[in-house]
Amino acid sequence: MQNSKTRLENIDFVDYKDVDTLKKFLTPHARIQSRRRTGVSSKFQRELATAVKRARFLGLLPYVSR
Repeated sequence: MQNSKTRLENIDFVDYKDVDTLKKFLTPHARIQSRRRTGVSSKFQRELATAVKRARFLGLLPYVSR
């Protein structure tokens, strides 16, 4: 069984206001990394995508970063 990043960092809940945690799952160009690269479950990936989209909408995260 693989250890996921969420288990190693004890992340139980994805919060859109926790920008530092969300940035760990983004590429330098501010794209959401794939599950294959991060090693998270599909449920967590869906929650992560929703949280990132909410944070972008509220201006906490950029849509594009250069």
